[in-house]
Amino acid sequence: MCLAIPVRIEEIIDTESAIADIGGVRKEINIALIADLNVGDYVIMHVGYALNKIDSEEAARTLALFAELDELEQQQAIEASQ
Repeated sequence: MCLAIPVRIEEIIDTESAIADIGGVRKEINIALIADLNVGDYVIMHVGYALNKIDSEEAARTLALFAELDELEQQQAIEASQ
């Protein structure tokens, strides 16, 4: 299964690289596929490549869904261990 996640651009290094916030972790990603990118923009990242820009509301909704899935998974693990 492939997974692309929303990340926030924290710093633009050059035309091909930027620092992104990935759940509190800062990582260098490739931004060569996206034009007109600014600090604060959200992008969908897959295996270290920014694929396209998304608005902050869509990023927030998607990240909230991931958090909800994580909580559900943790709850299931607790129930399974009882």
